[in-house]
Amino acid sequence: MTPRSLFPRRAAVALLLVLLSAIPAFAHAILEESVPAEGGSVPAGLVGITFRYNSRIDKERSRLVLTGPDHDHTTLPIMRAGPPDVLTTSVELKPGAYTIRWNVLATDGHLTRGDVHFSVEGP
Repeated sequence: MTPRSLFPRRAAVALLLVLLSAIPAFAHAILEESVPAEGGSVPAGLVGITFRYNSRIDKERSRLVLTGPDHDHTTLPIMRAGPPDVLTTSVELKPGAYTIRWNVLATDGHLTRGDVHFSVEGP
């Protein structure tokens, strides 16, 4: 083989490496939907919490941390059953402003995090 005949192969290998290295950038778990919704409100009492992501997540290594009106932090238990792209839990809440900080590990090994702010209304 001459150096000139190797060029198409090298170009193809280089292109393949570039494409494969870009794949993990699209694999981060991104929050697509939350209940309660960002900026929303729910009635006081037992509140169901559901976070749906754009990819499978590792539930064992993911966390939901609730911060309430008293500024205390509580790690919420995540239900292990259910779809691989959804975190669910429930918690008894009194009226006030709340934030849930989510930290999720996508099955590709990338960690992403964010916050959902909501309020609880009621007597």
